[in-house]
Parts: sequence; C-alpha cells; structure tokens
Amino acid sequence: MLTAALALTACGGGGSNKSTSSGGSGSSGGSGSSGGSSATTTGSAPSISATSFDRNFTVMAELKSIAAKGKGKIGVILPDTTSSARYTEFDQPYLAKAFEAAGLSSSDFTIQNAQGSDATALTDAEGDITNGASVLLIDPEDPAGGTAITKYANAHGVQVIDYDRLTLGSNAPYYISFNNVEVGKLIGQGLVSCVSAWNVSHPDVVVMKGSPTDNNATLFAQGYEGVLSSYFSSGQWKDAANPAGTWTPSVALTEFQQAYTANKGINAALVPNDENAAPIVAYLKTQGIKPQTFPVTGQDATLVGLQNIISGYQCGTAYKPIYEEAQAAAATALYVRAGETPPSSLVNGTTEDTTLNKPIKSVLLTPEWVTPQKMESTVIADNFVPASQLCAGQYAADCQKYGIH
Repeated sequence: MLTAALALTACGGGGSNKSTSSGGSGSSGGSGSSGGSSATTTGSAPSISATSFDRNFTVMAELKSIAAKGKGKIGVILPDTTSSARYTEFDQPYLAKAFEAAGLSSSDFTIQNAQGSDATALTDAEGDITNGASVLLIDPEDPAGGTAITKYANAHGVQVIDYDRLTLGSNAPYYISFNNVEVGKLIGQGLVSCVSAWNVSHPDVVVMKGSPTDNNATLFAQGYEGVLSSYFSSGQWKDAANPAGTWTPSVALTEFQQAYTANKGINAALVPNDENAAPIVAYLKTQGIKPQTFPVTGQDATLVGLQNIISGYQCGTAYKPIYEEAQAAAATALYVRAGETPPSSLVNGTTEDTTLNKPIKSVLLTPEWVTPQKMESTVIADNFVPASQLCAGQYAADCQKYGIH
C-alpha cells in the first residue's frame, strides 16, 4: 500500500479540505454547484482555482489570452473504452469543449483513445509530436506505457501532463485528477453506511481491487482499506477474500465467483467501480439475492450502476464530475503550452510518486458519494445521465420513489 499519498501544498479557493494520512486534499466546487469561485485576473495573466469550474465551462473563456500566447498543438491520449464508459462519453467531448471555450480551434488539439494498448498509445503520441504537439495530456493504462511516452516526448522537447492517473516514475511536471484516496474513503464509508441501513448482521466481505498496475487502484484501496481496517481487526466484520484485482469486468466476475463459491457466508462486496460491480450484481440476482440485502459498492456513476443503486442492489457510487477534471486538465495544458506556470490556486496539492519518492504538483478535485436521494442534485443536474435513460422501463417506479425526474 502507499503511504503519504497526498499532501496539500496550497489550497485554492473555498470548500473543505478532507484529510488523508499525510495532509489535506484539494477541494472542488462540487457537482451540483456552479463553482466555488470564478477566475480572477492579475495584470494580464488570468488566475483560476481548482474550484472555478462549472458545468457551463464559463471560466475557460478567461484563458483566451493564455491560449493565444501558446505555441504548438495539444495532444490527448485516453486509455481505453472498457474499464469505464466515461472516456468516450465524457472525457473526450468535455476536453474538446474546454479547449474550444478557451479559444482553440479543432486544428489546435487532438483527442485519441489507445484502446487499451501501450503500443497504440505510443504510436498516437509519436504522431501527435510529428504533427506539431508541444504538450501531451496522457492517461496511460500502466506505468510502463506512460513512461515510454514521456521519455519519447521529453526527448523531442514536448512536455507531458498526467491526466486522471499518475504515471509512476515518469517525473511528470503536473498531475490532474480527483483525490483518489478520498474516492476510496467514500467507497469504504458507503459500504459501512449500507451495511447498517440494510441490516446486514455479521458482515462477511469480499474486498476487491482495480488493476494492480494502476496507481489509482492503489490509492482507492488505500482509502477504503483504511476505513474497513478497524471493522476487520475488531472482529465486527470478517475479511473473507481479497482477489488480486482487475479493471476487466469479466475477470472481476470470475474473481468474485471464486471467492463466493469458496465462502458461501459472503454477504457484502467492496467493489471499486460500477463496471466491475455490474456483472457481479447480475450474478447475485441469479443466486436469488433480494434487493437491499447484499451491499455492493461502485464508482463512476455509470447508467447501469445508478440503476443498480435505485433498485437496491448497489449501495452508491463515487461520482466524479468529469467536466471539472477536463477543464482543470485543459487549463493546465494551456498554461504549459504558453510557457506559464499554472497558479497555485489551480495546482492545489501534490501526489507522491512512490517510484521516485517525489511529490508531483497536482490539481486535486473532490468526489461525491451518490445515493438515490442525491441523484437529482448531482448526476441528473449535471446532465451526466439523463433521467429519461435512468428511469426507463422497470426503473420508472424506482425513480418515482426517490423523486428523480
């Protein structure tokens, strides 16, 4: 496990700072708000904070002078379309919208998806650099792939910013993400609340993980294991199984089935994202599990995850307003492209690179735990999932029950 994963260097704007083992995290404006603060201008250089970003992308227009000053293109390389639907449905269009709101044209940036291949990601990066990129935003599948891109880019005078997932050992100048230890804490706390609300006696828990090669998965686990450790050590709960971890839903299902077959007493599952939770929930239904009897957790607020929540098969989901992350990444890339140092109000924390034993300057945003009672004010208000889709068919009654429309 990682220790001292996050340390606050400068808090940007309002909001509360949630503590970790080594300090506080950055704070964001929250998914249901229009942003904690707006951009301010000092001299000719705008200064924005990590709480500036609203769902209308308003603040990005304040960066037009920075965008005009910059040279070269910005290349974005997203990881895949399997570990989460977010990359295609949200990251790609939100990043494009953020760049365009700041004054870039579509010819000034490219956004590609590596489809889970390190080789494809490197080829995409090489192509971007050949075509004039001066900055890359990358979200690699694993450290080896990210490091290969970074080495190639740096050798060609191109800066690389880590987006959503830190590439350990690459010595990136900046990292943009949500506070991933806090994400894990929300998942762990969500399971604790659900076990109580659903009256699960003698919790017998399988604790699952994301991919062992993904630093985010390690940070998530640090957060939720920190929450659950006292329940296990006191004997209140049983730590039934700890599979190796994956972001491939079919593999997650196999891991769960193996644990469940070996220990039929299992009656709760800590699952780190909705995509992995979905086949597990479907399997539990085939085993005759009834609603609000077998707590399962998740992350990313996918459509199927939200439907599993309102129908009583998933406790909640760690929601990360991606419009905030996309704008923060675009803003940071624009400053770097212009040869400017992003303001400390934006770069509001650090994340430990445990390979280099070095803190990496970071923009850290705040996630939110979403239950049925909070969907209307978060994912629906943010147009993250349309109510018409969420409430379709058999889920109409569930939406009516919770006032979702």
